[in-house]
Amino acid sequence: MLSSKEITRKWEGIANTKATLPAGRCFLLAILAGMYIALGGLGATLIQASAGAAIGKLLGACVFPTGLILVVMAGGELFTGNCLMAGPVLMGKCKAKGMLRNWLLVYFGNMVGGLLVAIIATAGGVLSSGGDAAVQLAMTIAKNKCQISFVDALLKGIGCNMLVSGAVFMAAGADSAGSKGLCCFFPVMLFVLCGMEHCVANMYYVPTAMLMKIMPRYQVDGAGITFLGYFVTNLIPVTIGNILGGAGLAAAYAGIHREN
Repeated sequence: MLSSKEITRKWEGIANTKATLPAGRCFLLAILAGMYIALGGLGATLIQASAGAAIGKLLGACVFPTGLILVVMAGGELFTGNCLMAGPVLMGKCKAKGMLRNWLLVYFGNMVGGLLVAIIATAGGVLSSGGDAAVQLAMTIAKNKCQISFVDALLKGIGCNMLVSGAVFMAAGADSAGSKGLCCFFPVMLFVLCGMEHCVANMYYVPTAMLMKIMPRYQVDGAGITFLGYFVTNLIPVTIGNILGGAGLAAAYAGIHREN
């Protein structure tokens, strides 16, 4: 396992690679990453609903990290993890223009990936296979996200991406599949248990409820789940918070390990 100083240096190369990825390849990798995170969310919902309140939240938190493990091990471009590019930019090792280009492509690619899994989950009947409990839990999750306060969304976004970016940061310094998996598992499990907000996960959770709201096969109460709630109430403050959390972590290590 590399030290934090060595990982900081390694991220200089990683950031430059990401900043110069061809647009098409970058976008496709982002779609995959969005799908992986969404599939983790789908699995977490199903197991939480089937297990019940007592143990369900813990089990869901243990399933959700599968998404980030897939991103790290199989390959993908994840917006929240890529906030670590801010460290090399601040150190003058990567161009800000390349970072912003990557963030833009990856953000919308992740959104496409989340929507694709939302379609699979709803039109494919995956959520309904978990019974009414899974459907109602998915709706409750989305309602809560669409009604969150700006401050709560922002602060929960900061805390979330300190953990997610911390996981991605550590995984870059791990030298085996097992250690990379462990680096991803515990921080992500913790953010889910704490009820923090991840913008890419929300690109799956809320569209899933929106689709169920308009599909005749689902008899659900979609009151409070709106595009305004999705984009303005949730996605904007959570995204800002995620950037602050991930870029702030990267900036801290860049400052600690700056070359004098």
